[in-house]
Amino acid sequence: MRKLITAAIFASLMAGSALADTKLKLVEVITSPERTETLKSIVAKFEAANPGTTVEIISLPWGEAFQKFATMVSAGEIPDVMEMPDTWLSLYANNGMLESLEPYLKTWDQTAGLTDRALELGRDVKDTAYMLPYGFYLRAMFYNKKIFAEAGVEGPPKTMDDFVAAAEKIKKLPGKYAYCMRGGPGGLNGWMMFGATMAGDNTYFNADGTSKFSEEGWVKGFTWLTDLYKKGYAPKDSVNWGFNEIVAGFYTGTCAMLDQDPDALIAIAERMDAADYGITTMPKGPSGKTFPTIGYAGWSMMSASANKDLSWKLIATLEGPEGNIEWNKKIGALPALKAAEKDPFYASEQFKGWFEELADKDAIPTVMPTYLEEFAFFKDSMAIKTSQEAMLGDITPEEMAKQWADYMTKAQQKFLASK
Repeated sequence: MRKLITAAIFASLMAGSALADTKLKLVEVITSPERTETLKSIVAKFEAANPGTTVEIISLPWGEAFQKFATMVSAGEIPDVMEMPDTWLSLYANNGMLESLEPYLKTWDQTAGLTDRALELGRDVKDTAYMLPYGFYLRAMFYNKKIFAEAGVEGPPKTMDDFVAAAEKIKKLPGKYAYCMRGGPGGLNGWMMFGATMAGDNTYFNADGTSKFSEEGWVKGFTWLTDLYKKGYAPKDSVNWGFNEIVAGFYTGTCAMLDQDPDALIAIAERMDAADYGITTMPKGPSGKTFPTIGYAGWSMMSASANKDLSWKLIATLEGPEGNIEWNKKIGALPALKAAEKDPFYASEQFKGWFEELADKDAIPTVMPTYLEEFAFFKDSMAIKTSQEAMLGDITPEEMAKQWADYMTKAQQKFLASK
């Protein structure tokens, strides 16, 4: 009898222990091996501070992340916390899938340490914090000084005309190309920047909600970028290139220019001598202005989470000073915390180009229309397919622009009608 009672007590204790254990799921969507290892390091600190809680990290490859995450959600495999790109925020927030973080921000002792811009963009949908941005991605121009010197190009291009003139000289070098074209996943930024820069205006819509994409200035920008590819200033296979390919194209010396965010520094700084490359403001258009895109990503809590308080603790660990600074230093994003801006890391020479661009009154950081629910599909599916068709000559830049304008006009007018 005593053995039975002892066994029963043991079983009861084991059951209680099992119930006490909690497993959270965290999905990473802008994935690289270095980022994942950093994420694991920060998560390990969260687990140590919360005994009995484990975090399963699910890392999706960025090029397929939009479709793979949508499939997960459709199958009911919904995580507790996810890395949220700005371009997905409206889609998931407007569909009621994200938890408001406002109640937690009211009592969090680190809320005041977030930059105003972080809080503003995190509240992009319904003025509600459905996401906490961890950092910002501002486009600037990388250029290879050695290739420029070999081609006889004096300094980085300051205008779009300078860019083309440099490209013509670089093309004459055997096996070298001027531009690392991002024709595959994530390529929309280039089309938006050069379209707006040629148009001299970064507003996407007229007052009645009609898209400006099919207007003359934007079409000129789309044509300019298409011509870079057709004239052989970019590698032929760059029609399919994503982030990893364009960054590799730059640090291997395949192409001399690359427009990218600070996160590209991770791989480039490891493989190139700092004296061999520079970072400068994006080239300006006929108006004397340039419109580099500024994007962001952050942490969101899914409304379906059964462990919301613990999920918030995980977000707070990731977003708090220790976790956020460790994360941003590794991924290369411009910081979302006020304190991080004073860190010596961001005062280094490698970040000088971005801060000079931010200080240039004619370089206007441009946020894409991520508030539109339809934008995620446009960016990660429709825009890739149609821009590749334009690069390959299957459709004209004008035809591409019309398709974009028709789609975005419907989205914007639907949005206006809902106000």
